[in-house]
Amino acid sequence: MHVAFVHPRGFGQFAALAAHLAQAGNEVSLVTEALDQRIPSVRVVRHRSEPGPRAHPLMARHLGIPDHHVRIGHRVAETFDAMARQGQSPDIVIGHIGWGSMMFVKDVLPRVPALGYCEFFYRADGADVGFAPDDQPDLETRKRLRLRNMAQLISLEALEGGISPTEWQRSLYPADARARITVCHEGIDTRLFRPDPAASLKLPDGRVLKAGDPPIVTFVARDLEPYRGFPQALEAASKVIRKHSDALFVFVGGDGVSYGTPPSGGGTWKEHLLASLDLPRDRVLFPGVVPHPVLRKLFQISAAHVYLTYPFVLSWSVLEAMACGALVIASDTAPVREVISSGRNGILVPFFDTDALAESILEALKSPDSFAELRIAARRTIEQRFQQDECIASQTALIGRMMLPD
Repeated sequence: MHVAFVHPRGFGQFAALAAHLAQAGNEVSLVTEALDQRIPSVRVVRHRSEPGPRAHPLMARHLGIPDHHVRIGHRVAETFDAMARQGQSPDIVIGHIGWGSMMFVKDVLPRVPALGYCEFFYRADGADVGFAPDDQPDLETRKRLRLRNMAQLISLEALEGGISPTEWQRSLYPADARARITVCHEGIDTRLFRPDPAASLKLPDGRVLKAGDPPIVTFVARDLEPYRGFPQALEAASKVIRKHSDALFVFVGGDGVSYGTPPSGGGTWKEHLLASLDLPRDRVLFPGVVPHPVLRKLFQISAAHVYLTYPFVLSWSVLEAMACGALVIASDTAPVREVISSGRNGILVPFFDTDALAESILEALKSPDSFAELRIAARRTIEQRFQQDECIASQTALIGRMMLPD
């Protein structure tokens, strides 16, 4: 069987599944614009890159991003057309629908079943937009968001099915599309992400961090920005340190903006927020983006792991932290509450309530042993619902069903 994955940024969510299929002896290809990693025995076919969204005086308002998506779709279609003419047509195509990559796959390969990865359907109500009190979408925002979904809607109309990582993310899609979307997460490698009481981490300045020495509070995001609650976490850190001066906060993430907008006036959100908070710099570390092995050690030595998010895509990091037995203090938002039940396998607090967040962190630092059951339950949740081997088995079963003749 020849399985072709499509993602503009590399393997992304398909890495574990692609590796598994290749190891099982299948022919596996990746059609992409950029490559994030190499996987043995997987052929990478790179298509020409497209410049980002661009304005044009003859283009209607808000069509910059849809136009960009269409151009990406054309590049992917050209790639599959060339593969087909060379006798390399896949038996199934699996691809992310959010960037236009899958728009024309069925036009090039009409008899090849195609499965779309349905990560996030943009809405002006009930999700990330309008969540912050000062963010009330106007008419132009609503029109822009509707057009933002154009590539997804065109793709979904043609594809045989979809896959979404959580029930809430699936629920954002139109009702007629939801019926064809299966919920299945990519999974967490629980053999790799596991508790380790002996874990330690050496800092660039020579200090060695261990669990409880000093008590470490962790925070992880792709970028340190409002969508992932960085302002609230940093403010809570200042409140905690005033009452627990030994606590060490480690904020992992880049200085860019993955979601939302940069602060007004320029600079980074970190610079902007640190200027307004009285924080002892020796109690707050900003290591930037760290390798996965370092991230795993941080989860293993964490006294409390803070995970905050707008109602948006669920991060892998919170599941990896739970697999490591971390005590997760998270925002009471979708889709977090789909995974964490407060007082059972973690703690949920209102997203904007920094006092509640600080108090929860202080309780975790004051009585770490009293939260042992929550740590065990967090690990158990990942083992029962997000075990990578089982998730891959569900994905391969879905592929098998799609390969059956009508």
